[in-house]
Amino acid sequence: MAIRPQAGTRAAAALGAAVGAALGAVAARAAFAAFRRRPPIGDEKTAGEYWTRVNHRGEPVTLLEGPAFAAGAVAASALAPGLPARARAAAMLAGAGSGVLGAYDDLFGTTSSKGFKGHLTALARGEVTSGAIKILGIGATGLAAAALAPRDGRGGGVVKRSLDTLVDGALIAGSANLANLFDLRPGRAIKVGLLAGVSLLAASIAAPHGPRSRQAAALTAVPLGAAAALLPEDLGERAMLGDAGANALGALLGLAATARLGRAGRLAALGVVAALTAASEKVSFTKVIAGNPVLNRLDMLGRRAPQTTPGSESHG
Repeated sequence: MAIRPQAGTRAAAALGAAVGAALGAVAARAAFAAFRRRPPIGDEKTAGEYWTRVNHRGEPVTLLEGPAFAAGAVAASALAPGLPARARAAAMLAGAGSGVLGAYDDLFGTTSSKGFKGHLTALARGEVTSGAIKILGIGATGLAAAALAPRDGRGGGVVKRSLDTLVDGALIAGSANLANLFDLRPGRAIKVGLLAGVSLLAASIAAPHGPRSRQAAALTAVPLGAAAALLPEDLGERAMLGDAGANALGALLGLAATARLGRAGRLAALGVVAALTAASEKVSFTKVIAGNPVLNRLDMLGRRAPQTTPGSESHG
């Protein structure tokens, strides 16, 4: 029996996604083990000073999960099948750039200003905060990754292509920032990433668009595999993504969305990201989630019971 072209395309996309997810998982676990033995910054005597933080319970956790995710996802992107050279380079740039900038804020950031609005307000006063450096840096990295990514199947002249690049760059950078806004409780940012990523992956495999589907599936599967492999550490409150991991996770999923969605879909996705980011300045995501039975159940899945007195919600 002959295999229909669409079925063959879907099978190829699914196989490539499975391999990409496996590569992401193996690379992330290997990076986490390596960084536990030898941190990227510091040594066995100073590692705790650099990489240990107190979580919402007041207990120490390591930030090394974040660099491990970023390093694992970047390494897997370099090896994953189904990616043209430009898409591979764009993924490596988005993951590494956002991860490094997030790690900079994790290690050397200050808490004098908080949130997207706080950092930009400080910048307007002439105060360059670590958060502002990260925001501007991730914006530039997202734009560069968008410019580098393939443009197959997108028509229009120079103006439309330039607008596409700006929208894609904003979606990559905005997704990086939004993922970080969810990294306030164990496993939350990864769960949000998995929910969004699985939907994107399913749509990429189901859509009969040949190489474009395989590319989007591979770009989505790599960070999903890396995130899923590190989820037990996060839920067990032994480690946390921090800015390095959350920014890299969001940026890579944002890049995958630019590969899968058409122009209208990317504009809609950017609108959702912008709306949620704006809402975070006024509304506590933790309180909204706690007040919704379904969201709260998902949020608590796999976690320890909450404290009697909730911890404060803060974000750099």
